[in-house]
This record gives sequence, structure tokens and C-alpha cells, in this order.
Amino acid sequence: MKEFICIVCPRGCHLKVDDDGNVTGNSCIRGEKYGKQEAIDPRRTLTSTVKIKSELVRRLPVVSSEEIPKDKVKEVVRCLDSVEVSAPIKVKDVIVKNVMGLGVDIVATRTIEK
Repeated sequence: MKEFICIVCPRGCHLKVDDDGNVTGNSCIRGEKYGKQEAIDPRRTLTSTVKIKSELVRRLPVVSSEEIPKDKVKEVVRCLDSVEVSAPIKVKDVIVKNVMGLGVDIVATRTIEK
């Protein structure tokens, strides 16, 4: 039996997931889905920064286009340490395509003109 606090909504339901994937303690269907996912294959949206050659800033905020496996987050962050881009960059520009072969892109979340 695995136990989680649901983070889907502000309620913070205390979920229990048994070995068969049955979820109890949820107040809504979203909590059930979250509990199953968290028990089987926990994933997270990654937000970070990469270096940018720019007159205005030194770091460009980025986000993963989809959730990535929780156990790969640190490796992806280390991968991003070696990434450097040059301005101009626009919001939603792909900075790293298919990062680490996970099928997820890293995209810009800010426009930097110069």
C-alpha cells in the first residue's frame, strides 16, 4: 500500500493506492487518476533555466513540453547545465528537442529580443 497527498486541487486528499492500483481517499476522479499515476509512474513538469548570450539577461527560463519521469529530473537538469543559446529567442521556441530521448522538448517561456 502506497500513500500520497493529492496535489491536483487545494483539498489535499490523503490517497491510498493498493498493489492492484485501487485508489481510496480521493474526493474526485482527478485524484484517482493522480494516485494511480503517482504509484505506477510518477512524473513531473520540469521548470529550469539555461544560459543565454544576451545584452539583457544571463538565464533563459525554460519548461518541459510534457511531464518527464520523476527519476529522470536530476539527469535532465544536469543536461541543461551545458546548454547555451543566443538571443533572439521567442516564447515556445524549442531549446532542446527530445531531451535525453524521452520524447519531451525543452521550450522557452520568455521572449528575449537582444
